[in-house]
Amino acid sequence: MTGRLVYSEELTRYDFGHDHAMGPGRVRHTIELAEQLGVLDLLEIVPPPPIDDDLILTVHDRDYVDAVKANVENLAYGLGSTDNPIFSQMHAVSATIAMATAEAARGVWAGEVRRACNISGGLHHAMPRATSGFCVYNDVAVAISWLLANGAERIAYVDVDVHHGDGVQQIFYNDPRVLTISLHETPAVLFPGTGFPYEIGGPGAIGSAVNVALPAGTGDSGWLRAFHAVVPQALRAFQPQILITQHGCDSHQHDPLADLELTVDGQRASYLALAELADELCEGRWVSTGGGGYSITNVVPRAWTHLLAIVAGQPLSPQTPTPQRWRAELGATYLPMAMTDGVEVSYTDFESGFSPTSRLDQAILATRKAVFPELGLDPGL
Repeated sequence: MTGRLVYSEELTRYDFGHDHAMGPGRVRHTIELAEQLGVLDLLEIVPPPPIDDDLILTVHDRDYVDAVKANVENLAYGLGSTDNPIFSQMHAVSATIAMATAEAARGVWAGEVRRACNISGGLHHAMPRATSGFCVYNDVAVAISWLLANGAERIAYVDVDVHHGDGVQQIFYNDPRVLTISLHETPAVLFPGTGFPYEIGGPGAIGSAVNVALPAGTGDSGWLRAFHAVVPQALRAFQPQILITQHGCDSHQHDPLADLELTVDGQRASYLALAELADELCEGRWVSTGGGGYSITNVVPRAWTHLLAIVAGQPLSPQTPTPQRWRAELGATYLPMAMTDGVEVSYTDFESGFSPTSRLDQAILATRKAVFPELGLDPGL
């Protein structure tokens, strides 16, 4: 098989409660849709390994991990806040998610499979000493840490969540072996308030962080224009051995927490582009995760089922109907009848012309001017 999914029911228990934006069901609804569409049959499914606290501690401080294990409010570490309330067995569930992403990375790095996914992962805001933005442990950083300890010398991380991938960037900001690229809504108006173009890496690692801060209202064509103006060139300059990606689908036009205007079709196009870049640059070595996404019935399951099908090497047609049984089981008032939002996705290449009055083009150029020279690239214009 081309792809592997690291999954168990334990991963669905990351649950801040029904009144929380990151409501329960995101992962479970995705798995149910993927199963009914036959996508799971195309993937090798393996469970996450047992928790290895020593691996978690390569990223997170011991006193923070001990505080998570205590499972009581501790606002010094962000535990018990409105964003990050305490839930049952917080350490066990969160650590299992981190182990699942590490297992996906291990399997790809060992050559057992070309592509692997932990759809419950992508908790990119977690910091070494604090929970943040609904994220307890930074599973992506744990996986990258494992790869670095096991011989990887050039790891690229691309984050397409609507929010800046601040935790991953901060943890590896001074490490030239890790390139972090994040496309997100401008931090001038959106949490976490970081991810400006001038954030390009710390001393000894200048050029290792790439940030594209997109204006509110950016839709499919603008988002893809920005992606293709920055990401392929940066990755080709870095020449990664393995690609790690985070696929928060809160960039969707119906997501309640942000103001980008992508469709499921545009998100699917980004997944295909990243798969192609992994094939071109990393001999196919690609580890993917979920992430944000708060339209938990209408958007998240369809977006991530598309991702899983691409991981399996057999992308779903956007016109694929959503199964009637799946819609009935969810019981929501409205559920899409197909795996598409009914749009044709296209974009105009940035190299074909720059518009000085376009806020999008200004954002693209700001990123290219800030970091392209550090990567040995011509920013153009």
